Amino acid sequence: MHHAWAGWKIDESSDIRAGIQQVPFGLLPYASNSFWFGSGYYLGIEDDYDLGVVWRRDDGAHRFHVGAFSGDEYGTGARYDRYSFDVATTEDLPYRERERLNLRYENVRDWNDGELALGASLFTGRVENRIEGEKYGHDGAALHAQWKRGQLTMQAQWARYRYRIDESRIAMSAFDFPFEIAAEADVPTFNVAYALPQTGWFDGITCYNNLSMTSPVDDDAGLRESWQNVTGCSFAKGKMFTYVDWIAGKNMWFVGGSGIGVDEPGSNRWRSRLNVNVGFYF
Repeated sequence: MHHAWAGWKIDESSDIRAGIQQVPFGLLPYASNSFWFGSGYYLGIEDDYDLGVVWRRDDGAHRFHVGAFSGDEYGTGARYDRYSFDVATTEDLPYRERERLNLRYENVRDWNDGELALGASLFTGRVENRIEGEKYGHDGAALHAQWKRGQLTMQAQWARYRYRIDESRIAMSAFDFPFEIAAEADVPTFNVAYALPQTGWFDGITCYNNLSMTSPVDDDAGLRESWQNVTGCSFAKGKMFTYVDWIAGKNMWFVGGSGIGVDEPGSNRWRSRLNVNVGFYF
């Protein structure tokens, strides 16, 4: 399930939504431009959808989000077939997500002939060990910026997440496949995108480069930094939207790595692949 929510428009600048919806954290709606998203997506801090209530306010210069979530969208870490990445319950790491509070603020202003959005995000919550029944802290923070001038868009973000568990790793899952990540890490991101002038057959073409990494905070011997870089273009024509991406990764899940921020044999070298995705949206 992707999303399912009901909302109430309080006034012209604010509303409240309840249900399965996007968690307000970091750059919105995405800290990326490509089909593959950025590293944060696989870590559960980008384009994550969970069950909760979110109050939003946007008066132009100031944007606020306050969200309270009961856990992941299915209420269990044992279900791996999902769209957004959440804590997985595995035999070695039997955890699941529980309650969480999210706060996000963004200020929008004119700067250098463009629009600059500067913001900060925080969350605090808990995860539960399904065997012991004990709960452990789960928190994170991000500083984020986006600048748009004409057809150019630049994004920068620093995020840190932390699971206050005894182990140096925790398991995540989506698309029916669990894997392990570092339990605490910094996640810097830098993106640049340029929308080409509309010419020819396509309604729009945007080319981009998205760079992100995961740097474990712990010095544990079983951890190692992971890198991901995506270079590509998206093509829009009517109801059709196409991505052509070259994704490269080092020690990165989905590009030859066994996890993210973890050190496993054979993962510490650059690998890459070409991806073409054609979708029709009605």
